[in-house]
Amino acid sequence: MPASKTPRFIQTWQPDAAAERAAACAALAAPHASVAPKFFYDRLGSQLFEAITELDEYYPTRTEASIFAAHGSAIAEAVGSRMTLVDLGAGNCAKAVSLFPLLEPARYVAIDISVEFLREALKEVQREHPQLDVAGLGQDFSAELTLPADTMGDERPVFFYPGSSIGNFTREDALAFLRRVRAQATGGGLLIGVDLVKPKHVLEAAYDDTIGVTAAFNLNALRHLNRLIGSDFDPRQWRHVAFYDDTESRIEMHLEARDAVTVRWPGGQRVFAAGERIHTENSCKHAVEGFSALLEEAGFAAPRHWTDPQGWFGVFWARAD
Repeated sequence: MPASKTPRFIQTWQPDAAAERAAACAALAAPHASVAPKFFYDRLGSQLFEAITELDEYYPTRTEASIFAAHGSAIAEAVGSRMTLVDLGAGNCAKAVSLFPLLEPARYVAIDISVEFLREALKEVQREHPQLDVAGLGQDFSAELTLPADTMGDERPVFFYPGSSIGNFTREDALAFLRRVRAQATGGGLLIGVDLVKPKHVLEAAYDDTIGVTAAFNLNALRHLNRLIGSDFDPRQWRHVAFYDDTESRIEMHLEARDAVTVRWPGGQRVFAAGERIHTENSCKHAVEGFSALLEEAGFAAPRHWTDPQGWFGVFWARAD
């Protein structure tokens, strides 16, 4: 039996621990304290997020999957086959792999900031698809998108960004990100999942479930922060807060001090008043027309979309001519 292929892996991003600590401390000391959403994702945080996707209240994951199940043939016809499929924020690669029978990629390039997790996932992808050319990039693509030519091959590039993570960007940052993707996608395009505007009670339940998994996920960012910057947050002194802001068309997640508390870290501290909040995440919700216009503004052509029967979630395809 021939030896199995080994996926290529290129790490173009290296964590700068000192810079990350400085940025995190500055965000805590700012007039409106915040914690970057990336601090959600240590090992426990990643496990908690996987649990969130299984909750009754959390509709995005299963709704997106239902769209691909219902409209897969039409999506595949629009996208075409025999491409280099570039998976942005690949994680465990499961979403992209589920589309392999539909899209029939000639090459698969997975990009994620979680380097070791991605390496292990790609080994499994290669074992299950030995005929496929598989490569991985360790990269923070939200800040920079650099694709080494030898990973891309001659096939047209199709970028895949599922799961509605585009909602974590402000409109300005989303436009800048989409323009970076467009610059790399000539001849191919972008297939992207987008959470749509829907009733407020549905949105708020999805980010504040009844058994408290999302609360644990949010609070875990404080534990992760303690390890990274040496702070002394006690998660028991904070509560999870999530609400929909109609004006900004976004869910906001915060951590609210239950009582007055002083938090210290090397070189600094902050006194939080009772009820004062730390902003941890935004999740913007889009209208179909507005997101189509954003794609066109970024330089993509002829956006198409497919939704579930309730119109809660959209899968968009846009060409990069």
